[in-house]
Amino acid sequence: MNTSPPARLAQQLFEESGLASSHEPIATQVVDTLLARHYRLSGRLERLATEKDDTFRLRTDTADHLVKVSPPDEAVAVVALQTAVMRHLEATAPHLPTQRVEETVEGGDHVPIETGDGAVRVLRVLDFVEGTVLARTDPDAHQLALTGQMLGRVDLALRSFSHPADERRLVWDLRYFDQMRELIDHTPDPAHRRLAREVFRLFHEAVLPRLGELETQVIHGDYSPYNVLVDPRTDRFVTGVIDFGDSMRSALIFDPAVSLANLLGRTPEDPWYEACSFVEGYERARPIKDTELPLLPVAALARLTLRALVTHWRAERVPERRDYLLEHARDDWVNVERAMAVALEETVSRLLSTRGRRDPG
Repeated sequence: MNTSPPARLAQQLFEESGLASSHEPIATQVVDTLLARHYRLSGRLERLATEKDDTFRLRTDTADHLVKVSPPDEAVAVVALQTAVMRHLEATAPHLPTQRVEETVEGGDHVPIETGDGAVRVLRVLDFVEGTVLARTDPDAHQLALTGQMLGRVDLALRSFSHPADERRLVWDLRYFDQMRELIDHTPDPAHRRLAREVFRLFHEAVLPRLGELETQVIHGDYSPYNVLVDPRTDRFVTGVIDFGDSMRSALIFDPAVSLANLLGRTPEDPWYEACSFVEGYERARPIKDTELPLLPVAALARLTLRALVTHWRAERVPERRDYLLEHARDDWVNVERAMAVALEETVSRLLSTRGRRDPG
């Protein structure tokens, strides 16, 4: 297995995504002090496991809050983009259950923290959205359609949004997938490397030549089962959409591709069943162009493969987050293999057939 660092472009993408290195966790005492000074908040801080930043649940006598401190290598402008996305959704689509940013006592939306090496980290307080993450439930086809429909509504609300930092570069942006091929060499299992090479071949042939033609806008970027809160007892099912940390301007179809990547293979006898139900719901709110829908299965496979590759690479280099990373990518290679056992033409035909079952939602 190759233990050398990735080539220059891939390394730059990791750095700009805040994934290239670990950092010293911020002390809870510092967070306590800043919350009291700038938010007039006090209570019990509970540190939560996350991919890269420092995140806490703050329990007070009256309400719970989510406190996030950006990693040192994440640009302040990128954090401002994430906040602006949430502000836009709150203003233009207040009926959507998206996470809200709370103001400081000075009327701002964040508190800058200067580190000893001259970097600036950003502390924000968000509302704590109650609910069960979708990953901990067993949704049926109707509930999956409702989940997809919610993402379609979020994407529809973001169609008019723009921000100076929305062209940020991110490892997870599938626009750069073809250039992440070198990560295959960092994957220990030969069978996994073979699977990855086949996915890269499919993407190179089907999606890459079309990148310049795809419809683009700012997207959520990480609408995964861990960022969707649900309540099976309610008719609407989805009660919260959280974590806009990967928001960016990219191809629209790459947003549902993230969700599909997380649904592939979970029903082994029919690996694309949940994905098709999700797309059926998504298109009720935000129809996908006829010319782009056939690319969606390949994009989903690419996203799932990318997560498996990045997880192996990061787990070796950021040991303090190893358990979190491996838990979220535990079955990725199994699910890639299951999904690829179905002919792409069959999956595309199935996605097209769901359009006849749309309802007003």
